[in-house]
Parts: sequence; C-alpha cells; structure tokens
Amino acid sequence: MPDITGPVPSRIAVVGTTGSGKTTFARPLATIISAKHVELDALYHGPNWTPAEPEVFRTRVAEAIACERWVTDGNYSDARPLIWRAADTLVWLDYAFPRVIWQLTRRTVRRYVRREELWNGNHENFWGHALPNDNSLFYWAVKTHWRRRRTFPEQLGHIEFAHLRVVRLRSPREAARYLSTVGRAANPTHPVG
Repeated sequence: MPDITGPVPSRIAVVGTTGSGKTTFARPLATIISAKHVELDALYHGPNWTPAEPEVFRTRVAEAIACERWVTDGNYSDARPLIWRAADTLVWLDYAFPRVIWQLTRRTVRRYVRREELWNGNHENFWGHALPNDNSLFYWAVKTHWRRRRTFPEQLGHIEFAHLRVVRLRSPREAARYLSTVGRAANPTHPVG
C-alpha cells in the first residue's frame, strides 16, 4: 500500500474491470478530496443505452474535467488519453477475477430487482447481461480482465503518462485503506476511518 506523500491528489482517474467497484470507490474519494465526481458511463450512455458519438463523448469529458479537482471512473479508450494526461493520479482497482464476477453479479441483481434507474432513464437488464452476447457485462468482464492487466502497464509506460502517480489496489481492503490514508492526508485534523 503506497503512502500519500507530497500533495494530496486532486485529479484522479479510477480504472478497473467492469464490476470492480470503480464508482463505489470514486464517490467517497471525490468527497474526501472535495472534488467533482465524473461517472463516465453517465456521459456515454444516452436514453435506451444509445452510445454517444466519440467526438460528443470526448467533448463531454473535456467539459466535465475542466475544473481544478475531479475524480473520474471508467475505462473508455476514447477518453483515456484526455483524462490520463490531465490527471495527477491513477487508481487501478485490480481485483482477482472471482471477486470481480461476484461483485458484478451482486450489483446487476440488485439493480434489476430494485429497478434502479441508471443514466438517462436506463435500467439494468439482468437477462441481457446473463446470456452470452456482445452486450453482456459478464462477457465484457471476461474479455477485458486479463487484457487490461497486460495493456494498462504498457500504456502507463508511455512518456506522456510518466507524470501519473499510479496506485494499484488488489482488494477492497486495500481500497478502504487507501481512502483512509487519503482522508488523513487531506484533513489531518479530522482523520477518516
């Protein structure tokens, strides 16, 4: 677990496999550092799950991070260079695959049963995700989990991202400790956790 030394992060990109808990982690992190939380899914998905055109999506992202303090969550390759160049810290939730699938299953069932509204009036379709198809979150998790473990280090090795402080968290326990550590660094007179 890395220590928070130097300035408290103020522009943080949170990445990880579908179901790793990016939004669940990013929301309290944004609160701790008094930053805007930017959920990339909300900028990408229109009504009826209509995807934003790449240029429209990048414009939305650029507008959302045009402030001093922010925390984004998501893995969209169309916005990755823009976000990573502007960020000072990248937090990678790199949990074991069984953990990710368990969390994804629990989240998908909860959203489906409760009929939770997500972005722009969209709702989770459990059977659409449970059955094998290109729109399935479970299929996407299987397809991308190990690929990201290979490609993220390669991408982060590029000179344009050398400025990033990279924090790779491998369990929810490490994630909770990181939130606590950042909280203490951001507000030493009122420790978090």
